[in-house]
Amino acid sequence: MTIPEHVTDELAARLGDRFSVALAERNLHAQSESFHRAPPPDAVVWPETTAEVSFILSLCNSNDIPVIGWGTGTSLEAQALAPQGGITLDLSRMDRVVELRPEDMLAVVQPGVTREALNADLRATGLFFPVDPGANASLGGMASTRASGTTAVRYGTMRDNVLALEAVLADGRVIRTGTRAAKSSAGYDLTGLLVGSEGTLAIITELTLRLHGQPDDVAAAVCAFDTLEDAVECVTATIQSGIPMARIEFIDDDTARAFNHYAGAELPEKPHLLIEFHGSAESVRADAARFGDIAGDFGGHGFDWATTAEDRTRLWKMRHGAYPACLSLRPGATAVVTDICVPMSELAAAVAAARDDIRAEGMLGPILGHVGDGNFHATLLVESGNDAEIASAKRIAHRMAERAIAVGGTITGEHGVGLGKRPLMRDQHGDAIEVMAAIKSALDPNGIMNPGKLIPD
Repeated sequence: MTIPEHVTDELAARLGDRFSVALAERNLHAQSESFHRAPPPDAVVWPETTAEVSFILSLCNSNDIPVIGWGTGTSLEAQALAPQGGITLDLSRMDRVVELRPEDMLAVVQPGVTREALNADLRATGLFFPVDPGANASLGGMASTRASGTTAVRYGTMRDNVLALEAVLADGRVIRTGTRAAKSSAGYDLTGLLVGSEGTLAIITELTLRLHGQPDDVAAAVCAFDTLEDAVECVTATIQSGIPMARIEFIDDDTARAFNHYAGAELPEKPHLLIEFHGSAESVRADAARFGDIAGDFGGHGFDWATTAEDRTRLWKMRHGAYPACLSLRPGATAVVTDICVPMSELAAAVAAARDDIRAEGMLGPILGHVGDGNFHATLLVESGNDAEIASAKRIAHRMAERAIAVGGTITGEHGVGLGKRPLMRDQHGDAIEVMAAIKSALDPNGIMNPGKLIPD
């Protein structure tokens, strides 16, 4: 679309060089981590205050100009792309830690603060923010996509760790949701509504986050299994036994090969579990011993314990680098990334079915995931621009989603909907989509907030 001249004049007058129509800046905000592509936005703005966000949204709403929120650009479902043009609202300069309240175990931050920056500020407090999606994502973006990650099995997702929000609606109104209290039963849960709304209802300008105590002791290890089924069934047995895992991650043989190729690891090219325990020294030792017994029952072998903080950092850096590692198996490739989550009792069958689908389509698609909560991913490697391969990958992803829905699971456990999973939303939600559409219409009647995302036509 073309932005009216009077709008560009007003934005330039208010924001100065924090408003840009330069092609280089626009192209930087047209990048996606996966196969999704879209034209660049018509302009980019960098607000520094809630008042500036309110001004931008009010002006755009009055002129029917789409507004797309941007954090660090690490989302995998094209949430931050601008397929209908408009203005990308880059929140990276709203990056202050507003307040730390160790006595209440909470932090108040602006949306551009990244999870690593917050944890750096928390080092002296004995507290940390646990949600860890791997990428050094912005906390506003993590809330908008209801992100989780490797530690969700113990500490929960963004849904569990966001207590309150400040947000700006499409018409520029500023609202506050939630409280600093541990619980509340006062009215609709607007915080829960906005967490996971992917910028389609409002722009988050401040978050109040729940913090957790740093554990006294940590132990981590990696162990191999002869078959995919043995590894996944070991996860199910471990969770059902009540062992309080901090992380329990699965990688298949292709992912192990990718780690060896990309990160210089020396893993047997077999399925593996990567595990971590948090607690006192005594409880960590006891939990590790109990897990070792269960893993042994399923043929687990080759335990490699990360005994120092440096070893643990190296282990989880390798896991968090899984996406580029998998891409390295096919140089020049991009990926269609799946993200289903199923009940634990259905996990082994879901992973096995996904593997069989990938083989049947003749594709390379390493499987890995946060299987402690039933969430796993297939990274389906495709040649960029190869429509036939992308169509094949989408067929696999669609069948995975159908099977997840059939057993009471979900089409996305943590990556969100964006453009990529939007066509599947009605399959999961049925007539509830009309309720979501009604909420969208009530809060954004002109449809300017991240249009073309999340809610299907």
